[in-house]
Amino acid sequence: MRHEQRPAGRTERVVVLALDGVYPFELGIPSRILGAADDRYEVLTCTVDGRPVRTNADFTITADHGPEVLDSAGTVVVPAVSPSLVTGEPDPAVMAALARVRPDARIVSICTGAFVLAAAGLLDGRRATTHWRLADLFRRTYPHIPLDPDVLFVADGRVVTSAGAASGVDVCLHLVREDHGSELANKVARRCVVPPFRDGGQAQYIEQPVPEQGAASTAATRAWALDHLDEPLTLADLAAHARMSLRTFARRFHDEVGVSPGRWLIQQRVARARHLLESSDLPVDRIAGRVGFATGASLRQHLQASIGVSPQAYRRTFRAAAGARRPVTSSVGGPG
Repeated sequence: MRHEQRPAGRTERVVVLALDGVYPFELGIPSRILGAADDRYEVLTCTVDGRPVRTNADFTITADHGPEVLDSAGTVVVPAVSPSLVTGEPDPAVMAALARVRPDARIVSICTGAFVLAAAGLLDGRRATTHWRLADLFRRTYPHIPLDPDVLFVADGRVVTSAGAASGVDVCLHLVREDHGSELANKVARRCVVPPFRDGGQAQYIEQPVPEQGAASTAATRAWALDHLDEPLTLADLAAHARMSLRTFARRFHDEVGVSPGRWLIQQRVARARHLLESSDLPVDRIAGRVGFATGASLRQHLQASIGVSPQAYRRTFRAAAGARRPVTSSVGGPG
């Protein structure tokens, strides 16, 4: 389910709630990524009582704000904290701080932050994710919350949960993309020297046996496929390019990317189609052809399944918010 796109030209207040035991890397991600988005976001950091908090490293941090800034937040981010601090009884001070968040505010968690949102009841009736190593613990603690440990983030209405560490970068780029489009999200990614969109999900990072020495990678074939998305690529085509048997290629691809080759191709085609819907006047049928879907109907089906809207509705949403934000051209670019 898509979050409602933010009006163009408006600066949104994003408040990052730093809790005791916070991971410094995850704490800094919202400021670094959203702060590179051409002044579209004002990022503030607060604690539950305005006092310094101990990080999970060897230092303490002092935030400039107390919980009162949560009252005016359009988006609230809860970064990761040490797992030992989120598996017991909920901290009343943390619950009180989160109770200040406006009902219409967007709420985002990074890694173990999902445990904090779950304890506050903010994930009831919603899908969620967290770090794959904590999936079993999360299910035992909150069995009523559907958990998907294979993805980098889950957006369910106004609540967005993400996996471990660097997935905080993915989810913040997702916020920029949903609020202001692929063009700005790609610009932010370039400024921060990170990929604008990572393939697959967490499955590619789960601990598994080390591949045999000299085992070939599917990376070159993935790069080749992105340059040939307009062609009717099959598993046999991909395996032949990689010079592997079908079975070996499919297994190795899944190990490296976390999804099947077929699902990955659909993801890339949908991402490319979204970019073209945002940035060009091309008819839906022509966009379908450029990204490798046989017909416009096929594109409509896959876009609906992926993000829950039709191509026309997606384009209208971005055009309404884009207006004076950027001219609409017929340029062709990569996936957003």
